[in-house]
Amino acid sequence: MVQKYQSPVRVYKHPFELVMAAYERRFPTCHLIPIFVASDVMKEETSEDGSTHRIERRCALDVDAPRLLKRIAGVDYIYFIQKNTLNRKERTLHIESHNETFSNRVIIHETCCYSVHPENEDWTCFEQSASLDIKSFFGFESTVEKIAMKQYASSINKGKEIIEYYLKELDDEGITHVPRWTPSSLPPDLPKLAVTPAVFIPLPANAKDSTSQDAKQDSSALQADSLNEILAGTPEDKLDADYIKRYLGDLTPLQESCLIRLRKWLQETHKGKIPKDEHILRFLRARDFNMDKAREILCQSLTWRKQHQVDYLLETWSSPQVLQDYYTGGWHHHDRDGRPLYILRLGQMDTKGLVRALGEESLLRHVLSINEEGLRRCEENTKVFGRPISCWTCLVDLEGLNMRHLWRPGVKALLRIIEVVEANYPETLGRLLILRAPRVFPVLWTLVSPFIDENTRKKFLIYAGNDYQGPGGLVDYIDKEIIPDFLGGECMCEVPEGGLVPKSMYRTAEELENEDVRLWTETIYQSASIFKGAPHELLIEIIDASSVITWDFDVCKGDVVFNIYHSKRAPQPPRKDPLGAHGITSPGGNNVQLIDKSWTLGQDYSMVESPLTCKEGESVQGSHITRWPGFYILQWKFHNMPACSATNLPRVDDVLATLQVSSHKCKVMYYTEVLGSEDFRLVALCVCVYVCK
Repeated sequence: MVQKYQSPVRVYKHPFELVMAAYERRFPTCHLIPIFVASDVMKEETSEDGSTHRIERRCALDVDAPRLLKRIAGVDYIYFIQKNTLNRKERTLHIESHNETFSNRVIIHETCCYSVHPENEDWTCFEQSASLDIKSFFGFESTVEKIAMKQYASSINKGKEIIEYYLKELDDEGITHVPRWTPSSLPPDLPKLAVTPAVFIPLPANAKDSTSQDAKQDSSALQADSLNEILAGTPEDKLDADYIKRYLGDLTPLQESCLIRLRKWLQETHKGKIPKDEHILRFLRARDFNMDKAREILCQSLTWRKQHQVDYLLETWSSPQVLQDYYTGGWHHHDRDGRPLYILRLGQMDTKGLVRALGEESLLRHVLSINEEGLRRCEENTKVFGRPISCWTCLVDLEGLNMRHLWRPGVKALLRIIEVVEANYPETLGRLLILRAPRVFPVLWTLVSPFIDENTRKKFLIYAGNDYQGPGGLVDYIDKEIIPDFLGGECMCEVPEGGLVPKSMYRTAEELENEDVRLWTETIYQSASIFKGAPHELLIEIIDASSVITWDFDVCKGDVVFNIYHSKRAPQPPRKDPLGAHGITSPGGNNVQLIDKSWTLGQDYSMVESPLTCKEGESVQGSHITRWPGFYILQWKFHNMPACSATNLPRVDDVLATLQVSSHKCKVMYYTEVLGSEDFRLVALCVCVYVCK
């Protein structure tokens, strides 16, 4: 496997000629580079006008590797060939190096370049790239790779400190200016440029202490500069090291390399909008800076964003009134680290009502708008607080959470929302504070936690009861002045208090399916029409006994009778809407019959639950533990009103229903799911353990 490295642009706020003078002081020996033990000049030449100087050297390095590995390899030193080309006229120094030792087993190639800053001719830029390809190494390939990358990363960190060390030394000697080259200014005995190995440069502790202080002083100077000065000279397709530190945070050299390489790859191959550096970095962090994995999920997310126009969501999305009134979440100042703070009063939220009134699409779109707003607030806080802020804090108040929040369609919708957010907004949650967790919370956590990334789960802090008010509680993460009033603080919080969504606001499956833009291709609920003499039936095949059939349905129109039957043999293919044969249509719903007219109850099939009469407007939830494998039929049947006891004549309603069936149909919206016995026992166990405490 080929390991690659690409550095950001590192800027020395000194002229090119002065940086070259500092660079030359590293030779012929340098106490700051103890592993560079020797070098021999192999070739050297200078152009006639003296503007270009080339030198090739063979360098010996005493690499810090286990003695056993050196004995197996049969070498004490590693030899590199390095070629330097100094162009005094163009004010550039190009360095190329490759390994001579073990070149048939390991291939190391590195290029470095010093050049004039494109927007400030008195500054000098430095860039570095390298590749490592270990083909075979006596079975120690992994060990050699780790040693090489560790020492290489160390040398990158200390390379700038070494140049800064010699620049300070020049300044102490009173050398603050070196004249530029001109055709007539080159004396015959001008010292020629020496060579340096561009790899593996460890720094002794005593030198590190002295140079670290200088580096800190230089960093302070950089912070004093304006933003425009920092960014002005960096080409648009490159990243400045100071910009990375200021806006993206402290990254290791190899992490910087991953960011730059992935960014460059997107610029070269991606035809759409290039995401911001902070966004690219989130995907790298989500995959522990594995380039291939990060690139895969980032490309999938970019395709998703383009397909659904997510970049324009904040401008185009307007929250429906039901969300403004009943969605118990909102932004509220920031935490102690400057992260935007989002508050969600989940225990006060009518999850079923919101799903039924809005549908999953609108609810998902609202959650996405919250995440997009979070990204915007992170950028804003980064500028306000003067340090990188790439994630937010979420405070979830669970007071009021109970078993109704475990409504399975609602939980399923929540899991699907989590799946979309995890895939497209990684590493955006800095901390999750869960307050006033009730006894039922572990049940919900058991259902939800497997869908949450492990790194995200580590950011969860859970407080039961009033534990959040004590030491180590809320005040450790949020300033006392902004603690919301409903948590005992003095700050007014504008998050809606929620409540039950009126059933008059519920929408049918057809209405929800007719949304203009869909982010999901299917819906949880299905709708069915029921007529007198034409029930709607649903087939569920059970392989393992003791499985659990769960259901949730709403009677939207009319009264129905709900039955569950079992049969050992499969029914014939379903007959859809038989009323059509009599010229009667059933618009706006599905209607399927499975039980054959020739079947006899008690012989061909059996009833496993008592009939349940359901009135118009009722919501029904339930479950059935299966005793046998086979075929189970869920049936919704038209409820016949009892005839008058004084006469056997049919009622007027029955006559009208016969003549005009379509105007007297029933309608239901239903959702079913089959749970394995193990999954059901796990949930039941959690309920028993935590609810009965």
